[in-house]
Amino acid sequence: MTKLADAHNRDVRTRPVTLGPRDVIVEHRDDRTILLRSPQPLATFPPRITDRLKFWAAETPQRIFLAQRQSRGGWRTVTYNEALRLARRIGASLLARDLSAERPIAILSGNDIEHALLALGALYVGIPYAPISPAYSLMSSDFGRLRAIVELITPGLVFVSDGAVFAPAIEAVIPRDIELIVARHPVEGRRTTLFADLCKMPSDRSVDAAHEAVGPDTIAKFLFTSGSTGVPKCVINTQRMWCSNQQMLCQSLSFFLHEPPVIVDWAPWHHTAGGNHDVGLVLYNGGTFYIDEGKPLPGAIEETVRNLREIAPNWYFTVPKGYEALLPYLRSDAILRRNFFSRLKVLWFAGAGLSQHIFDEIQELAVQTCGERILFLTGFGATETAPFALARTWHTDNAANVGLPAPGVELKLVPEQGKLEGRLRGPNITPGYWRQPQFSANAFDEEGFYRLGDAFKFADPGDARQGLLFDGRIAEDFKLSTGTWVSVGPLRTRFIDHFSPYIRDAVLVGADRGEIGALVFPDVTACRALAPDLPADAPPATVLGEPRVRAFFMRRLGMLARQSPGSSTRVARMLLMSEPPSMDKGEITDKGSINQRAVLTNRAELVEELYAPTPSARVILIGE
Repeated sequence: MTKLADAHNRDVRTRPVTLGPRDVIVEHRDDRTILLRSPQPLATFPPRITDRLKFWAAETPQRIFLAQRQSRGGWRTVTYNEALRLARRIGASLLARDLSAERPIAILSGNDIEHALLALGALYVGIPYAPISPAYSLMSSDFGRLRAIVELITPGLVFVSDGAVFAPAIEAVIPRDIELIVARHPVEGRRTTLFADLCKMPSDRSVDAAHEAVGPDTIAKFLFTSGSTGVPKCVINTQRMWCSNQQMLCQSLSFFLHEPPVIVDWAPWHHTAGGNHDVGLVLYNGGTFYIDEGKPLPGAIEETVRNLREIAPNWYFTVPKGYEALLPYLRSDAILRRNFFSRLKVLWFAGAGLSQHIFDEIQELAVQTCGERILFLTGFGATETAPFALARTWHTDNAANVGLPAPGVELKLVPEQGKLEGRLRGPNITPGYWRQPQFSANAFDEEGFYRLGDAFKFADPGDARQGLLFDGRIAEDFKLSTGTWVSVGPLRTRFIDHFSPYIRDAVLVGADRGEIGALVFPDVTACRALAPDLPADAPPATVLGEPRVRAFFMRRLGMLARQSPGSSTRVARMLLMSEPPSMDKGEITDKGSINQRAVLTNRAELVEELYAPTPSARVILIGE
């Protein structure tokens, strides 16, 4: 028996962990819609997320809440008691600045202790804040997305960690009358306050009064969607959304009730997964958050490895690319493996589909290292759902299973284009989009369900308790000229996995065409290895046009085609693009996912080239 088979053997012990009940109530309507909900009622939750900060500051005042690596190598820490004291002082400073939902705080920089404390101070006194992707300031050449966001939310205060680093974006976009708060390096010529000075204001009764005035409908923050299928939208996040969502999470991952979470986490706080889900679960359950300044990228994953060699989490989250980047280090580093798996109760992924082989090998390594399977769980949600909505709290051999509705959530499955479109209702759902009424009007159906735009199918049509499988984005699917629907999401995942590691991403095309094609963003570095004698400075177009590289992709495309039974699952042609996706053109979101609509708009001529009667030298066809 292989080690992988050992990992899947039902006789292998699963590390004990207390989780919420796995059950669902199913209602079939006459119009063929299906309603699913948990039979477990949602317990009472606080009206303000900062009530949990006050609770833990009283219960465990000296427990570390936040930790961040210092330049000297040790950890800078903030206890719950210190966090409450500083949040109150920062709140007092903010109250003196005439801030509101009409003039919120914009945070342009990434995860750090100052960001967290500023957010807590704003939350404590009911002033909304908007964490904005640092990529819009640091990776853009025209600052177009940052400018659009600033014009939409009209901030009254802007925070950046380092004024020198963000100075170009500030000078280009931020009006000169807006005050800046910086942790270091004030911006010359701008009205700038040091973050340390923000913490010096004594708190008084006005802070208490402001805190008591915060209620479930108070706006906590504005979060921007990643724009993977269109323009980013400004999602209103209320206190009710966040608090109810954390209670749903607590009832699903109920081991947090007796074992506070300890996490090492890099997920960006301008995304709902990092800023709501991960920060929230630590704060709500009195845990400890180690800020990981690594990333799932070459040259940055090493910092994550360093942290995980030192800090043993009991819950670990990353996106699929994060597990893929971490896997070689887990294979080769016994010290890392032992520490990482030592007290881990749950592995969690979200944000995209996890490749089955990554899912399998992580389980294999856990069994090899500690003799136990670690539950590899996931869920499903959106920025508009705060984000927790569906959860899989049981082991499955299928990484695509996203589980069942969390307590307090109703899921409606509506027949649409031969699929079941998912719609959600519950206290965790946004009331709408800030100053974007057209988006709000289109987001909800006549019963108040939020339209996800995602499709699902039952893992076992005869037993809903087996959970749901993600079945792609409705907006991405298209019809071939034969009238056959192409389910883009699952096919795209299969296509990328088949060509891994030689492609980074792909956009499937073929609407009103006779067959499916793919515009491919290759990994040029990996492709160079297919022709190792090419000059090191050969440009991407030369590498991708090399006959050996072209022959490799042709063989792989043919292999995939032979595994595909029909036109709706067979990619018949592909084109390798030498130009990477552009953030300024909206082709890539700040979290690295492809905006397919923007790619198709900006590269329409490549689609025509792909389907030209006489294919160009760049087009690769099956059967050549």
